[in-house]
Amino acid sequence: MPNKRGYFITLEGGEGSGKSTQIKKLDAFLTEQGVSHHITREPGGSPAAEEIRHVLLSGQTDKWDSISETLLFSAARRNHLTQVIWPKLEKGIWVISDRYADSTMAYQGYGRNDHLLSRSDIEVLYRITAGDFKPDLTFILDIDPQKGLERAQKRAHLDRMEGQNLSFHENLRRGFLDIAAREPNRCVVINADQPENLVHAEILTALKERLHVC
Repeated sequence: MPNKRGYFITLEGGEGSGKSTQIKKLDAFLTEQGVSHHITREPGGSPAAEEIRHVLLSGQTDKWDSISETLLFSAARRNHLTQVIWPKLEKGIWVISDRYADSTMAYQGYGRNDHLLSRSDIEVLYRITAGDFKPDLTFILDIDPQKGLERAQKRAHLDRMEGQNLSFHENLRRGFLDIAAREPNRCVVINADQPENLVHAEILTALKERLHVC
């Protein structure tokens, strides 16, 4: 694991939780504060990982089972870490990511719930991929799955994950909340079912309280 100097911050949540909007607002805020930072996403974030992203998110909802998905996500993550995240952090640059490993645990470990892959299996695979490296701070944007899907369906196209049934998304929400309960020092749950400016304000408050910066 590299000697990390910058902060690694991740935003997680179900479909339609407003992560993209909040990352744009956080990007603008950090720019105003003069904080050197890099915005990225998972799956993706590096050229090779973006290729895997296309493979993962396109096609039918049953295209991959949980084992196949998790292996592909892990391959993309390893490339993302070695090519982008770790080098940026070593230079003192903050990295803000739209999704990271919590999404793999929530989607494949809770959402799929197909018993092909246990949560402990996913944890072992993560350790192989990233060692004991974890985000400094994770914001979990929480919203009722039905409301989140209604938001997502306003987009022109739904990807494979967005197209899963409501039961999948309910499992997903339980997964994120369980992750937050297990790691309260890292995770902050934000009510995403409120005006976006209020969500942004809560994120900034937590950022200052948890990392003592900005």
